[in-house]
Amino acid sequence: MRIVFVGAVESSRIALEALIEAKRAPALVITLPPEAAARHSDFVDIAALARSAGIAVCHVTDINAPATLEAMTAVGPDLTLVVGWSQVCRQPFREIARKGTVGFHPAALPRFRGRGVIPWTILEGEEKTGSTLFWLDDGIDSGPILLQRLFAVAADETARSLYAKHTANLAEMVVEATALVEADRAGRTVQNHAEASYCAKRTPEDGLIDWRQPAAALLRLIRAVGDPYPGAFTFRRGDRIRIDAAAQVKNSRRFIGLAGQVQAHTEQGFIVLCGDRECIEVLAWDSPSGKRPPVHSRLGPPG
Repeated sequence: MRIVFVGAVESSRIALEALIEAKRAPALVITLPPEAAARHSDFVDIAALARSAGIAVCHVTDINAPATLEAMTAVGPDLTLVVGWSQVCRQPFREIARKGTVGFHPAALPRFRGRGVIPWTILEGEEKTGSTLFWLDDGIDSGPILLQRLFAVAADETARSLYAKHTANLAEMVVEATALVEADRAGRTVQNHAEASYCAKRTPEDGLIDWRQPAAALLRLIRAVGDPYPGAFTFRRGDRIRIDAAAQVKNSRRFIGLAGQVQAHTEQGFIVLCGDRECIEVLAWDSPSGKRPPVHSRLGPPG
């Protein structure tokens, strides 16, 4: 079976590696050129991996451009797999593969359609999610489901740990799905659109910490927008401080001050007062001053 594979992020690499290892290497890989890497915070250049496996590579920035469609048509694919691509795939693109076009979504569709799904899953306090392979249609993440794996979201889930759970599922699911498609046994379970929910696009600026929020909400933000995403951040006198890990402070009501004030330094980091008078201990961070904790001052937005 001839496959066209489309992707340009970390999950794309994992899925492509799984297909190559399973002796189901695509005939063509379509990916972003390195100069367009800024389009994805988790961009990965998969061209070298493809070429090392003898797979043709086509660099494109517009998945629906005539040149892209011509390159795909020349391959004569039976199936197109789209894993990690930010553009809507229009009908001419989807119809090139004889058996259809399948996409991956890191959520239990029909819930959490849209963008920034992994951060939103944590921010919304979801207890269960899923990894989904589905047939692309005219909508956004609305096509019939081919495969779906449900799993629990841990209370201390981070963006990285949730990403890893999804990509572990993906590596197995793409191999299973291609086998099902080849055997004409692939499912097409129609989504219940009445149960759909929609995630708005997130930008790096959405990681700005508002210290007036409760400690629990800030801990959730730090976990949700960290690696492989740009991260949660604050400022001290114009210097941007990215906060990568933090924890709740026990008996934190002993600290008295204003939201955002650095209350104390610890062996691992520093303690900051939040809007509900609870504190968090910052355990990992990055700033212009390196790993030196900020002095006992107030953190907040720039200016």
